[in-house]
Amino acid sequence: MNVLFFGITKDIVGSSEISFSDEFKPINVAELKKQLVESYPEFSKLNSLAVAVDSEYADDNVLLKGNEEIAIIPPVSGG
Repeated sequence: MNVLFFGITKDIVGSSEISFSDEFKPINVAELKKQLVESYPEFSKLNSLAVAVDSEYADDNVLLKGNEEIAIIPPVSGG
């Protein structure tokens, strides 16, 4: 399972992409977010975080099979 990072999330992780091994593969988006916070505590400081699974925004209940492309999209501000 490949996870892509953009913006501030890329800075937090220190890479634009990581892979989860089968033994640590999250079962849904909520578990993925939890694992990211456990591995990278700075994620807990973000007030929102969007997740896209195979180029479509996904809520916390979306199940993950393990072969998806997952994008972590940080909060966006502008004016």
